[in-house]
Amino acid sequence: MTNLIPPQDCSDMTGLRQQIDDLDEELVEILAMRAGYIDRAVELKSQNGWPARIPARVEEVVTNARAKAGRAGLDPDLIETLWRQLVEWSIAREARVIHET
Repeated sequence: MTNLIPPQDCSDMTGLRQQIDDLDEELVEILAMRAGYIDRAVELKSQNGWPARIPARVEEVVTNARAKAGRAGLDPDLIETLWRQLVEWSIAREARVIHET
């Protein structure tokens, strides 16, 4: 991760926007890393004959994200919405390879 400046230490909008852009770049990189784990999940699920969607795991992931959001001072409802979309994208990615669609 880059050395971000705390928000309260940003003295102008140009610097603040650069920090946001830098953080957005890191978020995209982290999501790309997550996609790599999803690709590995496809391999393991295929070996075990498991489906792309495992409902109990979906709910576990969302519940965990909501709890982490609450601890971080973020709106759990917002995080749930984002995570459900992320999980659905991941399942669709898996299902294409597992040939469920």
